[in-house]
Amino acid sequence: MPALKGDKTSRRTQIWHFLLHLRLHYQLFILSGPFLLGALLSENFNTGWFLVQFFNIHVLLFGGATAYNSFWDRDKGPIGGLTNPPEMTQWMWFASLLIQMIGLLIALPVGTFFVGIYVLSILLFWLYSSPWTRWKGHPHKSLFAIGISTGFNSVLMGYYATGFGPLYPSVWIAGVGATLILLSLYPISQLYQQEEDRDRGDRTFAISYGRHIVIRFFESTFILGLLLTALAITLRHLRLGLVFGVAGIIIGLLIHRELKKVLVQNKETDEYKSVMQIKYRTSLAFVSFLILALLAKHYDFLHSLPLVEWFMQ
Repeated sequence: MPALKGDKTSRRTQIWHFLLHLRLHYQLFILSGPFLLGALLSENFNTGWFLVQFFNIHVLLFGGATAYNSFWDRDKGPIGGLTNPPEMTQWMWFASLLIQMIGLLIALPVGTFFVGIYVLSILLFWLYSSPWTRWKGHPHKSLFAIGISTGFNSVLMGYYATGFGPLYPSVWIAGVGATLILLSLYPISQLYQQEEDRDRGDRTFAISYGRHIVIRFFESTFILGLLLTALAITLRHLRLGLVFGVAGIIIGLLIHRELKKVLVQNKETDEYKSVMQIKYRTSLAFVSFLILALLAKHYDFLHSLPLVEWFMQ
């Protein structure tokens, strides 16, 4: 384990730095979409189970995995959700693993299948970040690790966190769709980190294929993921799925226009601001849509509204 600076920092400051490296705003506003999508497709909805596991997945699992990754990366420049990442100390490596293990204990009551998905996600995060495997440094292995752990698995965990039920084809389709949408934006995040990635010896997707391929990758992956996700929702709620598809196309066109601007930017700070704006706006649009749809589907106080009832048919 490498020796890190910052051990002389006060314990309170170190704890604050660790909390920053969980990047909770990033987990909640950007990575929560697939989990919410899974919950939307479930016919059961136990509010207590849902809230506990939502906290578990996005704070303990994703937050812990993000801190674990930050420990090994030791970035000096901007990273997703942090413009100036603070230095990490030795105990933070153990703490990042500990909160993931606490999350695993919290996952146990949901059942064997849920726990298996949780464990698989942990393993993929470790393979992604650890210097002994370092899938993050490989353009294709990194896509697989991020896509399965934060996309496909998150949909399945969101589905099971609301209650127990059979895995309909729509859930599997949604898992693939959400994975592709999430992955379409993933290489974009690497555009402003290329210098540090090269210094570490990481061959990321953006470094391996260049900016123009990153844009082409977004175009193909986003539209396919959008179509599959819209199909999955349509199989359960026809009108809602169609609205999702139309809204997604509009959002995709807006993202594409913004990405064209990123291509002509030369400074990493400008790229970082532009990319994070794209990711936050895109993800917040999807997350807001899914939250409203969840409320409309599972809470009776909204069913009396004619428009809500029409959408959820």
